[in-house]
Amino acid sequence: MGEPLSCGEFSVNGHSCAVCLTERELTVRRLVGGKPTVVSLADCLGARAHRKQDADDAGGDDDSDEGDDGTSSSAFFSVYLYPLRQRRWGGFARRRVLQQFHVSGDPREGLQEARRWARAIRETSARIRHHTTGGVCAEVKRPCRILLLLNPHSGKGQAHTLFRTHVQRMLQEAAVRYTLIITERQNHARELVREADLSQWDAVAIMSGDGLLFEVVNGLMEREDWEKAIKTPLGVLPGGSGNAVAASIHHYCGLQPMSGEDLLVSCGFMLCKGLVSHLDLTSVHTASNQRLFSFLSLAWGFVADVDIESEKYRHVGAARFTVGTLVRLASLRVYQGQLSYLPAEDSGSFSSPEESVESLNDVSQQISTSSECSDDSPCTNHSLHNCCNSNNALKPKRTNQSPVSVLGPPDSLLVPLDQPVPAHWTVVSEEDFVLVLAMYQSHLAEDLIAAPASRLDDGIIHLIYVKAGISRAALLHLFLAMEKGTHLSINCPYVVYVKARALRIVPYSPKGTITVDGELVEYGPVQAQIHSSLARLIAA
Repeated sequence: MGEPLSCGEFSVNGHSCAVCLTERELTVRRLVGGKPTVVSLADCLGARAHRKQDADDAGGDDDSDEGDDGTSSSAFFSVYLYPLRQRRWGGFARRRVLQQFHVSGDPREGLQEARRWARAIRETSARIRHHTTGGVCAEVKRPCRILLLLNPHSGKGQAHTLFRTHVQRMLQEAAVRYTLIITERQNHARELVREADLSQWDAVAIMSGDGLLFEVVNGLMEREDWEKAIKTPLGVLPGGSGNAVAASIHHYCGLQPMSGEDLLVSCGFMLCKGLVSHLDLTSVHTASNQRLFSFLSLAWGFVADVDIESEKYRHVGAARFTVGTLVRLASLRVYQGQLSYLPAEDSGSFSSPEESVESLNDVSQQISTSSECSDDSPCTNHSLHNCCNSNNALKPKRTNQSPVSVLGPPDSLLVPLDQPVPAHWTVVSEEDFVLVLAMYQSHLAEDLIAAPASRLDDGIIHLIYVKAGISRAALLHLFLAMEKGTHLSINCPYVVYVKARALRIVPYSPKGTITVDGELVEYGPVQAQIHSSLARLIAA
């Protein structure tokens, strides 16, 4: 139980109770009869003191113990809790519980006592760090100010409603101040964070699928002060179809799988706690001299096809991916190309950082003659397509590619795309692929654990590729096993899993689909290098 920090007597639900606060718990025991109730402060989101007339502001529902308990007290303090409760259909989810403690005696002294207890509970609960596999590197400072960007068209188009129903109240209970901006068009968030005075906020959060996070990350990396800007803590509130990053964060915390509104409440709880972890980013280069920063995945073939083609089923929510998978299985495609990668155990740099920066400046001239394409081989001027985990219905179908940016860390493991990969790389001799999937987080969607060994900051590209010859039944079995993250242990000879630091894909097939974080990029040669711990994510 630990040494008591504070003890007192209050009225709880009409009963006189002794209340004891320790470093980790709040113990409530009726003075007459009844067993003590122990509340874990790890589940506490906040606490607030009220006068009697403020009772309506305390709010509550579901499992709350709020309300006037019939006492004549004029002051009380509320404790907002989100413990894990077992669901009727199995598993656990966070459920809101409100407990109120009424103070007797002089009104003025009672309010001071309520404030003292509320402050002590807030400060004590803030000292408790949740466990994550990646560890906590920092905390969002208090009082906290968050820039919150919301895509109203993500998923089923219910993100704004879900925010008002769940997240808004949680932020208020945690005394987190926020500025809410509803995005209106493609790249709205990207432009905003690229130009914003970030000193106004302590964190930037997105309420959408992963597509909006893609905009924010790349907007931060396009700033002149990118090195400082990308360390801005990023919060994720799932409001899209796939919500891969939100599911990955949840997985890293050792919690059981959640989806839908349960996952949203869990991520809202983490956002309010404000514990920050490192996040790997991957620098991706395309044939037309574009440089993007990716936090989730790079895909070619089956996975990218399903991602893009399932857009038409967005109205069914996360089930769109299941529908898209079945449709694509019925007409399985095979892609010809070459895959090369630098194994994780061989992480030596090919060139110096200075040489890499020079190569970024020269790469446009080196590649321009090889990046032209015929009508049968679409490769330039594709729009970035919000697909895997979010959608913006206001997007144009096409947009001009921006030139490569020299901002960001040098890619010391890469050479220009028109040059052969370094000799110490592995070149896959198999030239017929069903899919190539590079993951840097555990989840590909809420219910797909594509890289179960991945961690937020392990500095590894988890590379999975499936060779031609696999049957439709075996491929379906692979994706069914991915729901539990067991697909890498099914011993299918057509499935290969390796850990890498960098990779290159050179498609030979004239048509196909390549996605970065679920965003459609131009079809053609592409290469990538991971940068460990470059960004910061609120993830504990």
